Amino acid sequence: MNIKATVLDQQAIRRALTRIAHEIIERNKGIDSCVLVGIKTRGIHLAKRLAERIEQIEGRSIAVGELDITLYRDDLTKVTNNDEPLVKGSDIPVEINNKKVILVDDVLYTGRTVRAAMDALMDIGRPGQIQLAVLVDRGHRELPIRADYVGKNVPTASSEKIVVQLTEVDEIDQVSIYEKE
Repeated sequence: MNIKATVLDQQAIRRALTRIAHEIIERNKGIDSCVLVGIKTRGIHLAKRLAERIEQIEGRSIAVGELDITLYRDDLTKVTNNDEPLVKGSDIPVEINNKKVILVDDVLYTGRTVRAAMDALMDIGRPGQIQLAVLVDRGHRELPIRADYVGKNVPTASSEKIVVQLTEVDEIDQVSIYEKE
């Protein structure tokens, strides 16, 4: 793959997450009954960063959990390329029944990851509401799913790929568009 453009650098990612944190607080009139749940792998790091910003703004912490959707994917064999999927496990430290669960992911594309995440959440409990926060919305939806909070809308061609890199995983913060060869 060849890099086409870098659409978010470290500062832009920081600003986008700060804006999303403010939007979450405003829309929910505070953080009472709210839980951030990051979709593994990069979504959990974004959820933790959002939690830090929300705590700076509100002066109190918000619960953060992590969700592994591996077994809920409808494209499991395509993604894993083998018969045994690698399950990392979910960890949501609070009860989610009747709570406002804010799913956090890096890129919203077809909507299939979010659908799988909602299925996984429903097996854990029954949230009062599910909201979605994503760093990048690239379009090309296959399911009727939209994000409530978006860091940046990046229109892309189907032949392009969005790559999100975070320091916790990749030692750099940036979002780039790559052209598939």
